[in-house]
Parts: sequence; C-alpha cells; structure tokens
Amino acid sequence: MPKGLNNCLPRNQNKVSNYFGLPMSMGRPLLIYFAVKKLWGGGHTVMNKNRTLKEAKVAEIKEKLEKAQGVALANYQGLTVEEDTMLRKSLREAGVEYKVYKNTLVTLAARELGLEELVQHLEGPVSIALGYEDATAPARVLFNFAKDHKKLELKAGVVEGIVYDKAGVEKLATIPSREVLIAKLLGSFKAPLSNLAYLLNAIKEKKESESAE
Repeated sequence: MPKGLNNCLPRNQNKVSNYFGLPMSMGRPLLIYFAVKKLWGGGHTVMNKNRTLKEAKVAEIKEKLEKAQGVALANYQGLTVEEDTMLRKSLREAGVEYKVYKNTLVTLAARELGLEELVQHLEGPVSIALGYEDATAPARVLFNFAKDHKKLELKAGVVEGIVYDKAGVEKLATIPSREVLIAKLLGSFKAPLSNLAYLLNAIKEKKESESAE
C-alpha cells in the first residue's frame, strides 16, 4: 500500500470496523476507499489553488506589460549578488521596474497580448525591465550596464506594441531620455528667441532715439 494512503487510515482499524458494524475483512476495504477519497480530494484542492495562483500571476504580468511604455528583456545569468544589486539600483533611479518571472507565465501573458514574437526570446534566465514613463529607459539602463558588465546580455524589447530583437533594443538605447530631448528642444528655441529679443530691443531704442531728436 502506498505510504501516503496508509497514513490516511486510522491507527485502530478494529474500532472503525466495529463502528461500521462490519467484519474486519470488509471494514478494511471500506477504510481504504475513504482514504483514497481523502487523498484525491486534497490533491484536487491543491491543483485548483495552483491554477488560481498561476492565473493571478499571468494577469499581473499582462497588466504590467500593457501599462509599460517600454520593456526590455535581458539574460542575467552570471551576475554576482553585488552586480545584481547595482543593476537594480540603476534601474530604480531611472524609474524602471525590474522583475524576474517564470518564462512559461510570461509566455502566456505575451500571447494574450498578441506579442507572439516576444516568446522566442523567453529562454534561459530572463529578467524584465519595465519603464512606465520613459519608453527607452529600460533599454538604455540595461545597455549601459551591459557595456561594463559583460555577463548581462540584452535579448529583446517592446515599445508601443512593437517587438525588437537585440539589435533593435541596442538602437533604442541610444535615444536620449525624455528630459534630455525636451532640454535640447528648448535649447534649439533659445537662440532664435534671443535674436528676436535683440532685434525688438534695437527697434525700440531706435524709435526712442528718433523721438528724442
């Protein structure tokens, strides 16, 4: 008899047989029946619980992928604890969330979102960086970190529903942050505005000079 099943049987089986009013020869099979039922019911409960947890985790991943402006995947195998801590700090400072999920769960979430091309990159130890405000921040931080720590390898990324391979993510990493782009844009306006202000001031001074004459 399987060990687990034997543990489900009462220690004093004679008393249970007497309780049912059956001889020992018939009481033991009945006890085994109830023991099997108990084991099956417990296993069924565990399976349902695991399925519920799995569905909840897939829903969580799906929500994060939908919410993120940009996503980058990387192979983190080989990173030391110190290096991993440094990476997480860099990502956190850039406003990027860093997660490690089971590839099977990410695959289910990606397929539900129609990101089938992302699935092929979900092999081996894969971490996910999610940027909710800056679409290129995940790729930029991971790329810069990978240059100094060769153990980290970019795998793929997603921006606005488009899946990029490693080469594509590296190109995304060269795009400056939103703050830098805004600063450059304002800088490009500054020179013409300064020239205009100088011209208007010159016209004003000329009119004042003519009026004084």
